[in-house]
Amino acid sequence: MKTSDAMAEILKREGVKYLFGYPRNALLDAAAKKDIRTIIVRQERTGLHMADAVSRITRGEIIGAFCMQHGPGAENAYGGVAQAFADSVPILVVPQGYARKNMYLPYNYNSTIQMRGISKHNEPILLGAETPNVMRRAFTQLRNGRPQPVVVEVPFDAFDDEVPEPLNYTPVYATKSAADPAEVVKAAKILAEAKNLVIHAGQGVHWANAYAELQELAELLGAPVSTSLPGKSAFNERHPLSLGSGGHGINGQVWKFVTEADVVFGIGCSFTESSFAIQFPQGAGKRYIHSTIDPVDLNKTVRSEIGLVGDAKLVLKALIAELRKTITANRDHTQVAARIKAIEAEWIKLWLPKMNSDKSPLSPYRVLRDLQATVDIDNTIITHDAGSPRDELSPFWKSTTPLSYIGWGKTTQLGFGLPLAMGAKLVHPDKLCINVWGDAAIGFTGMDFETAVRDKLPIMSILLNNFTMAIELPIMPNATERFRATDISGDYAAMARAFGGYGERVTKVEDIIPAIKRGIEQTKKGVPVLLEFITEQETEVSRPWIPGGK
Repeated sequence: MKTSDAMAEILKREGVKYLFGYPRNALLDAAAKKDIRTIIVRQERTGLHMADAVSRITRGEIIGAFCMQHGPGAENAYGGVAQAFADSVPILVVPQGYARKNMYLPYNYNSTIQMRGISKHNEPILLGAETPNVMRRAFTQLRNGRPQPVVVEVPFDAFDDEVPEPLNYTPVYATKSAADPAEVVKAAKILAEAKNLVIHAGQGVHWANAYAELQELAELLGAPVSTSLPGKSAFNERHPLSLGSGGHGINGQVWKFVTEADVVFGIGCSFTESSFAIQFPQGAGKRYIHSTIDPVDLNKTVRSEIGLVGDAKLVLKALIAELRKTITANRDHTQVAARIKAIEAEWIKLWLPKMNSDKSPLSPYRVLRDLQATVDIDNTIITHDAGSPRDELSPFWKSTTPLSYIGWGKTTQLGFGLPLAMGAKLVHPDKLCINVWGDAAIGFTGMDFETAVRDKLPIMSILLNNFTMAIELPIMPNATERFRATDISGDYAAMARAFGGYGERVTKVEDIIPAIKRGIEQTKKGVPVLLEFITEQETEVSRPWIPGGK
């Protein structure tokens, strides 16, 4: 068989169900012959983001895969690979390469070289006979250790090489590592003796499917739980011990408890310092226990007293077993829960005028409040976009079920939310899949709303349109006044209709909920929806806050 057919057969054996791409790449048609659903996007980054969503939503059980042509296709794909690398998501990227005799010539884009800094493993197939070995190494890296992209570049003439039959390939195994038992004992003692413990959960809880164990530990210790933005929905945010998530926008209770904690236990998180992550105070009186799958994160930005390297589920199980030797019943968390509720109530008061506003143009906070009140939260998957939509949604939205919120943000590529919702809809066609974006983000990937129509992916896209880059207004006053540099225009509801979807523009507060309900009904009929809400130029987001202050 040819290299392209051998690769397609290997994808099939490894459980790959979708191949996203943009022609030309011989793998596209070969995969279709194997009944792997082939989805062609309008631009490469969108396809990579959809592959990203498939891997996230299935916890890597189905690896998202993407392929593209050599030269411009591979060049355009770089940003999507970089996003998955930063957010630690395993996707298989198969760029077509220049012919073998030309692939290392100056100015020919070589993905093996250029994507080395944004991939966990990177290797070309230079001989068709080596296809099983190269793919075995690729999937072993995808399914083990820190989840990150793997690149397998195939020179276009190598696709026609002959691969010996029968194909010598068996699906790879997945391994898990556990923390050092001696360190678990030390960590358990510190957790048990902490006076103001906070458990901080990252997306490693998602990858390990460790939701039950996280809740068990929190209830055993009576400890509040915050999550990173990628970790959002790892802990039921209606649970009395939930603090919610934190990022660039952060609610009052997260900041208050993190600030006052004497011990912070980070589980499945990197503690990466970023403009879009919780800033953890350090210094006297602050102790950190850090559990992560990758030791590269230890002492990176937060100095930890104990490092527990391992799978989040295995680490949590070990800690619980150790703690139950001395703590035989769940601690009473009544006072902690009451304090969380009181701080949240005081914080939310500051935002009620915006959330309850009946003015036009609409307050984005009112739109998102009404959205949350209208949808079936338990059966909804939602994601934000970069900038204002992220900061207006994430501190307020309460996720109740695992992976019902796709949070992201170590790097913040505009337009990421649309393909995430589309990928989620592929995996969960029975759920309402929503992306919330702004008029800047739609400029990057809006054309791929047509992909949702063409591939029958009935998502609901919530567009907050204020005709400007509102978040940039405070830092670009001269450029805005003199040259209107931050202005944006467009009738995006009309665009959605032109593509064959359902589009509606909303300008009055009394029309918000009816429009959302109409949109939901359209998705049930199989029609992608874009609801365009005309909003005010809001620049205020929830930042670190102390009760009694601002």
